[in-house]
Amino acid sequence: MSPATWPREGPLAERLLHIDPRADRFSDGTLADLPSLLGEGDLLVVNDGATMPASLHGTSGDDPIELRLIGEIDDGRFSALLFGAGDFRTRTEDRPRPPRLAEGARLRFGDALAATITQVSATSARLVEIAFDERGAALWSALFHHGRPIQYAHVPRPLSLWHVQTPYASRPWCAEIPSAGRPLAWGLLLALIRRGVRVAWLTHAAGLSSTGDAALDARLPLPERFEIPEETVRAVDEARAAGRRIIAVGTSVARALEGCALLHGGALEAGRATTDLRIDRSFHPRIADGILTGMHEPRESHFDLLEAFAPPALLARAHAHAEQAGYLGHEFGDASLILS
Repeated sequence: MSPATWPREGPLAERLLHIDPRADRFSDGTLADLPSLLGEGDLLVVNDGATMPASLHGTSGDDPIELRLIGEIDDGRFSALLFGAGDFRTRTEDRPRPPRLAEGARLRFGDALAATITQVSATSARLVEIAFDERGAALWSALFHHGRPIQYAHVPRPLSLWHVQTPYASRPWCAEIPSAGRPLAWGLLLALIRRGVRVAWLTHAAGLSSTGDAALDARLPLPERFEIPEETVRAVDEARAAGRRIIAVGTSVARALEGCALLHGGALEAGRATTDLRIDRSFHPRIADGILTGMHEPRESHFDLLEAFAPPALLARAHAHAEQAGYLGHEFGDASLILS
């Protein structure tokens, strides 16, 4: 499937493939059709995590490096991925390996930002934990000054941070944009609300979609933290009690909802936790009845997750149709809704 190579204007005109597992069929539409596919009392759950300026170019000694932040562990400490010289214009899988660095190695990003490697993964030398010298507001000010959004070679020009935010983004938790929510402009959300659709939110630290290391890619998604507020727990309980549908906006929301339920015996509980849940065809969702997501390729972890919501044969037919019909993939691509 061809990738969308730049953010597009007018999200309501972007294409939407509706996949109905119960009817074993799919149909073409646009995002403007979403209110007609949902009904009064249905609950749409979004990820309000903002995208960090998670790509930092710097040096370790005399060696150039790129550090991609994966997620914050606590104040000033992050899990991260190391690359050697180069930038997004080179395909991730073609990027040179980073220099071999040990715990205690120093990383510098300009004159005002530095970090120390505190742990190197036993399974991949490019997967590390780091501690920045700065903390709190001073650190975030430096990150927003020196950092850039993570991007890949299918996007030919440098992105600005505002290109990779959802309309309702709040706390900077995400390494990459939780892209399923990108086209949910306020006009579309208001149209959904006028129809009686409820909207709730959670925050999930959406991680990296590619590492350039086939063995590490096979482990994606890595453990990610999430936080679910009391209001969202109540909204889910009320929708379930009324027999209405709960739709996860994106794979990050599905992981947060289902990961939380797995921790608490099938029920949601408000609070913050971390999930290492990998959802695939063998997983039976306990919370989400459907998912609004992008166009994903088979053999991706995101596509594996979709198989928990629809039979693989139907997804394969829908994917073949989408390719033939010219749907666009990746973070700025078209959307699909899996919902009976």
